[in-house]
Amino acid sequence: MKSRRPTSHSQGGSRRRAREFALQGLYQWLLARTPPPAIRAHLAESSGFDRCDTAFFDGLWQGVTGEFDTLIAALAPYLDRAPEQLSPVEKSVLAIGAWELLRTPEIPYRVAINEAVELAKTYGGTDGHKYVNGVLDKWAVATRAAEVGAARAAG
Repeated sequence: MKSRRPTSHSQGGSRRRAREFALQGLYQWLLARTPPPAIRAHLAESSGFDRCDTAFFDGLWQGVTGEFDTLIAALAPYLDRAPEQLSPVEKSVLAIGAWELLRTPEIPYRVAINEAVELAKTYGGTDGHKYVNGVLDKWAVATRAAEVGAARAAG
């Protein structure tokens, strides 16, 4: 039997799983207002949590819950409705994507947006992923202008 070496794809899978757990936790946090540490403890006991990138999850979880209101307020100019009118899933996915774009420059902006779009496709409403894509694309231009400009100039 061959040993499996981690690949960038497996890291991407473990990070995707971390984003999914963060989304589940944010949904619970928004609806029940359970304290983030209690949600984190509950998520850690969930099936499959051991296969997520826990270091990435912890940074994402602490970052998004710690800056949630600030992130949503910063996104407000890019929304076509009041933040209160967003579904909990849309609001959570947008906060995850916005935090990644703002706080994890090592993750290419296209990856951060694509991951948020995938979350919205899987867990959100019918066209929620299109909305998330549009909002985060505008946010990326505002937060990572040099990276976005270079990528667009390269074609």
